[in-house]
Amino acid sequence: MAFKFEKLIVWQKAVDLAGDIHELTRSFPKDELFVLTSQIKRATDSISLNIAEGSTGQSNAEFKKFLGYAIRSDIEVVGCLYLAKKRDLIKAPLFDKLYAQCEEILVMLNGLRNSLN
Repeated sequence: MAFKFEKLIVWQKAVDLAGDIHELTRSFPKDELFVLTSQIKRATDSISLNIAEGSTGQSNAEFKKFLGYAIRSDIEVVGCLYLAKKRDLIKAPLFDKLYAQCEEILVMLNGLRNSLN
């Protein structure tokens, strides 16, 4: 592994979540393509991308800033999951699984951010 972020378990979990969300959105109707499908995929991708980008910064303060962006994106994914559930695009068991992944990532991101003090 050539890059620092590749060793971070939280980054690996964020990439896994992005894959799971991608699979989920394949079942979304076409009328959601430029609405919820696009939004949830961009938010999910943003989690791992912000971790990666921030990890190569010049300081811990810079990394903390990008981890904050990743946290916001993680929370946005949760909001999108609720919208998908409300629109009957996702059933409760899968919602619960993805919600738990987001929750785990949130805890890990906060822990990593707090360790940079």
